[in-house]
Amino acid sequence: MDNPFIYGEIVPAAAFVDRVAELNRLVGDLDAAQKVFLISPRRYGKSSLIRRALAIMSRRGALTVEATVSSFSSYVAFLEGYTRALVAAETRSERARTWLRDAIRSARAEVRDRPETTSLSALTVSFPTVRGERDISRLAQEVFALPARLAELRNRKVIVALDEFQAIGGFDGGSVEHAMRAAVQHQREVGYVFAGSEPSLMERMLGPKRPFYKAGPVIRLDKIPADEFAAFIDTRFKQSGITPEPRLGVSIVELAGNLPYDVQRLAHETWDELRAAGRRRATLDDLHRTLRRLLGEQQTMFEALWQRLTLAQRAVLRAVVLQDGRGLLSADARTRHRLGGPSTVQASLGALLRDDVINREPDRYVVVDSLLREWVARQTF
Repeated sequence: MDNPFIYGEIVPAAAFVDRVAELNRLVGDLDAAQKVFLISPRRYGKSSLIRRALAIMSRRGALTVEATVSSFSSYVAFLEGYTRALVAAETRSERARTWLRDAIRSARAEVRDRPETTSLSALTVSFPTVRGERDISRLAQEVFALPARLAELRNRKVIVALDEFQAIGGFDGGSVEHAMRAAVQHQREVGYVFAGSEPSLMERMLGPKRPFYKAGPVIRLDKIPADEFAAFIDTRFKQSGITPEPRLGVSIVELAGNLPYDVQRLAHETWDELRAAGRRRATLDDLHRTLRRLLGEQQTMFEALWQRLTLAQRAVLRAVVLQDGRGLLSADARTRHRLGGPSTVQASLGALLRDDVINREPDRYVVVDSLLREWVARQTF
């Protein structure tokens, strides 16, 4: 049997855990052609949730389009990639080419096939004549209008998912937000999900002085209820023919900090070791043996990260682990962990947040990678 636990990729329906309320709300909003903002820390399963919603909308007859904003190195590259994703939503290659030539008048669009495949999704799109800011601005207006034109041409609803949307702020100093908001607010047959995994940046994008202020509903992902996640883990072990020791699921969820990615990773690796050994029972000893192996495999990477931190940042990171992320500015915590003054602690926390080493929850700070948290607790002083 294949490993029932999936991590590091989009989770298929069978391995999807809970998120019933969030999925229903997201699908309902997209079905109504709302412009939805999905905000989630990394490793919470945001991309898998989006993929599930798009699959549902596709079964309802909508055309679905996906693009990850952070994967592009420039504004023009984003416009080309976004256009390619929209063109790929068309089902006939020649009709897609004709439609694109008619829709883009400000620049010459080159649409090419990759020789190794004949699928429409393998088309590449480029705008070789676009160079200056004025060219880019005119092209952006036409590209951002494409979803509505596609919906009108095919007489079908179009759903657009732009993942890691906070990265769009790095393109052309904010004018992208104005151009996109101006286009999408009039597209009545197009639903959007603008998803981001850097909550602080996404929240700022939705502020009163930004173009997307009150542009649509906001969905903020929380952690999956720990008891439901633990029950899911135990059930998946049983369904694969391995009997879990009581509280195994609970222990996996606790060790992984209840982060969906980390929970699935720890369960996946434990299951692999058991299957390789021909075992039919999973114990807490097996779990901790797997954890020690994973920590050993990550040792070099964690040491390199630790060396890059300043002494003040190391002290604060260790305090986050030992204090469970709470009370770091108190005099008692600063004295116990030799953290220095409040301003020094705040500066270190800010640096760790920017480098995606820690994340801020409503009542505490948490280490983004649960394995790093365990390594800091066991290997640093």
